Order: sequence, then structure tokens, then C-alpha cells
Amino acid sequence: EVQLVESGGGLVQPGGSLRLSCAASGFTFTSYYMSWVRQAPGKGLEWVSAINSGGGSTSYADSVKGRFTISRDNAKNMVYLQMNSLKPEDTAVYFCNVYVGRRHYWGQGTQVTVSS
Repeated sequence: EVQLVESGGGLVQPGGSLRLSCAASGFTFTSYYMSWVRQAPGKGLEWVSAINSGGGSTSYADSVKGRFTISRDNAKNMVYLQMNSLKPEDTAVYFCNVYVGRRHYWGQGTQVTVSS
């Protein structure tokens, strides 16, 4: 059974930083791209970032480029999202995502609130 468990969210002031983590299990982690997506209050899902199976290729939404960094540790089945220079518009629930066996899997999400 595929399981994704996000952690690391919280309340942070504008300009601050957070590091999100996602623990993955139930599939061959080293074979799959991993993504982060987010959902702001009252809005739909927004793709944030993705990383390939080996970790050597990453991509970002324009809204976070230059501020967020995705990474993974294949020895630990973990994926991370380092978020710097946070803005109020980054407030959202952040989800880890993987596409396995023709379906998407999500964790329970972790809340990030950027506010003074």
C-alpha cells in the first residue's frame, strides 16, 4: 500500500523559512518522480515542484522558482521541500504526490501559514 506522510508545516512570518518532509512507503521509491502540490484556502490544487527518480532533475512553478528547493534522499525514501523567503500567498496545505500504477497518491498534507 502506497503511503505518503508529510510533516514540517507551521506558522512562519513573511520572509521566513520552513522545510517540509515527506516519508514514502509501499512502492519502489527510487523508480518514481515525486511532486509537491499545494491548495490555498478556497482555491484548487497548484503544482509546486517535482523531482525525478534519481534526484538530478527538478522543476518548479514560476510562483516559487528561486525560493523553493526540492530534494530527495533515496536511501531514506524521503522527499523534501525547502521553502525560503516565504510570502503570505504561500499559505496553503502542502501535499506530497506520486503517480503509481495509473493513479495519483497523496498524503494527508501539512499546513503552512505565512503571516505576521
